[in-house]
Amino acid sequence: MGTTVSIKKIVAMTAMVSLAATLMAGCGNSTSTSTSTPSPGGSTAPSGEQPAASSLQPKKGGTITIGLKDEPDQLDIQKTGMAVANQIAGNLGGGLVTQDPETLEFKPYLAESWMVSDDGKTWNFVIRSGVKFQDGTPLTAKSFAETYQRALNPETAAKVAGSNLSEVASVEAPDDKTLVLKLKQPFAPLLQYLSDPGWLQPLSIAAIQKAGDKYGRQPVGVGPWKFDSWENGQSISFVRNEDFAWADPIAKNQGPAYPDKLVYKFINENQTMLAALESGSIDIASKIDAKDVKKYKDNPKYEVKEMLRNGLGLFIMMNTRKPVFQQLEVRQALNKAINKEAIMKAVIQGEGVAAYGPLPPSLFGYDEAVKEYGYAYKVDEAKSLLEKAGYQKNAQGIYEKDGKPLTLEILAQTGTWAQAAQLIQAMLKNIGVEVKIVTLEWGALVDTATKGNFDMTLMGYTLNDPDVLYLFLHSSQIANGLNFCAVKDDKLDSLLVKGRTTVDSAARKEVYKEIQKYVVEQAWWVPIYTEKQFNVVRKPVEGVRMHPLRGLMYQDSWVNQ
Repeated sequence: MGTTVSIKKIVAMTAMVSLAATLMAGCGNSTSTSTSTPSPGGSTAPSGEQPAASSLQPKKGGTITIGLKDEPDQLDIQKTGMAVANQIAGNLGGGLVTQDPETLEFKPYLAESWMVSDDGKTWNFVIRSGVKFQDGTPLTAKSFAETYQRALNPETAAKVAGSNLSEVASVEAPDDKTLVLKLKQPFAPLLQYLSDPGWLQPLSIAAIQKAGDKYGRQPVGVGPWKFDSWENGQSISFVRNEDFAWADPIAKNQGPAYPDKLVYKFINENQTMLAALESGSIDIASKIDAKDVKKYKDNPKYEVKEMLRNGLGLFIMMNTRKPVFQQLEVRQALNKAINKEAIMKAVIQGEGVAAYGPLPPSLFGYDEAVKEYGYAYKVDEAKSLLEKAGYQKNAQGIYEKDGKPLTLEILAQTGTWAQAAQLIQAMLKNIGVEVKIVTLEWGALVDTATKGNFDMTLMGYTLNDPDVLYLFLHSSQIANGLNFCAVKDDKLDSLLVKGRTTVDSAARKEVYKEIQKYVVEQAWWVPIYTEKQFNVVRKPVEGVRMHPLRGLMYQDSWVNQ
């Protein structure tokens, strides 16, 4: 009944790690804003007077170069679990449906319509006519059927794509226009998955067969950009698909893209990225550190695009395999001992929101009331809870029980998480709990957490649906999933299944309110913050839009040269 998710999926998440991933159903309150200033102008502007960006008319030509910190392993989207691969491969593809960036309403795209059976288990899609793959192959219902069957085939070892379709029992294409998905059970996040232009985009099986093992380095799609070249460690380049005439309806430009080329450059160091932006060797700097944003907000040569992460950027997971964390009072005490606002100010310069529950404000189902019933920073109450749990302070000021000091380890990734861990260490020492920090690279941290060899670990996630809580907290996800805490709770299991199988949005929202309150009461996590993510666009690039769940969109972008 449940899904098993590759650990590489969470790896993608924290990078998006979209994780990589892209889960979500219904609508939400994702926050997406941009800080813009008038363009310094183009060559057609009168001397001494520059037109505002809104009055400029798009023109063809030029190249848009985007700086990314990570390089994908490949672009066969079914054989990768990396968020950056999905981000780049999305330019090659499109989804059966799309999601309006303002209302988050699902709308037709490569499927011109769809119907769902009364029991929620059979989905019929009518595929749009006139769409072609970049190799000239027409897109049909069979194309989608073959794509999804490939993702579900164990031999493909599809990572995120296979997981996203895990509730699909069968895929059929009775004719060129009709695609039928039969589900094992109703699955509320399905449309969210199907709206992603990356993971579940249609693939040309003919192109895959022709390229063989090389397909991951020469992919083919139906999207506005055609793969051009890949320089290992340097860049991936796309050229405009001149035949493209079926743009996502959320775009203003319904024809071919305006620029001649779209180039991704891989620059893993933040200051090097900013130097490349300022020198003009890249036009867009992705996910720059909060501390560097202000100077670009104040400069008319740049436009800052920001969005609130679709997930928790930082939280502590407690390993309930350990006897110490099997006591509710201990878990609650640690929650009350952490000053979220102080950590947020020190680590991300206050550019985010404090987290009081397992979901962020950017996701469907978020309960505003969590700020009232979530744990506030109260040191005295934290100490009282430890004493209620049977702990007393020793001569060194550390709580102990049965002669054993309350000494814990916390896993942290190198970088900002290590900085946060030091603050957490000091805050817990302040109430009488000694903490040792174990700093690991991301892969080693996930491996250690998966094996259960930890007391506490810092964690973060990015997914577009509250069903993420199933992945992290359902008991079926303990052995091979993301339930590193080893939470096994029958009430929670039942609620999490109800959350993913309740298709009505209003009813589903109520389920997630109940889930959030219960997860907070049980205190398995210490939520800390959800950060803003920043992208800086350099003039003369215009028309870059931000989708609150997908990030930057380039179909309306152009170079004012």
